[in-house]
Amino acid sequence: MTGTTRPRIRLLLPAALAALAVTATTAAASTSPTTTAPHPVTSPDHRAHAKNPKVMLDAWLRLWNGDYTEAPGIISPEFTVHAALLDGGDGSGIHGADGLVAWIAQTRGAFPDLRFSLQTDPLIAGHRASVRWTATGTYAGGFPGAKARPGTRVTFTGTDTLRIEDGKFVEYWLNSDTLQLLTQLRAL
Repeated sequence: MTGTTRPRIRLLLPAALAALAVTATTAAASTSPTTTAPHPVTSPDHRAHAKNPKVMLDAWLRLWNGDYTEAPGIISPEFTVHAALLDGGDGSGIHGADGLVAWIAQTRGAFPDLRFSLQTDPLIAGHRASVRWTATGTYAGGFPGAKARPGTRVTFTGTDTLRIEDGKFVEYWLNSDTLQLLTQLRAL
């Protein structure tokens, strides 16, 4: 994402974070004269990840850390999200690599330097993989009800469970510590 504008897109993210990003981004976008969407995702070689869950999970982590180039190589066009959102949504509105990238980009608008790291080695069994992560970033402001000042550092945790089919991720279940994040934003 370039410039200071933030896209107005319905997102999900680690359950609470997505809802935070939607609200913060919508508030910021309503005061901006124009908004832009993230650029479409492209990748030089989609075959590099096929059928290697460990390599796919490494690319998944890079994707959440803002490197969108490998998304088409690991995300199926049929990709769907399952997550409980603060706005009451279930995450079913995100599809494919472009939908996921838009969601991540919008989330990163509320926390521009957001950095995900793994807490443990991934668990891989058959067509499923699961990772436990920690996210740390700086709040950029704009979330209604948050009393935290822009510049507040936040850290929260979560677990991603992914289903793999034909060498790509096709389903994503998210569980993140919403209470931990909202407490740090002083939004409770």
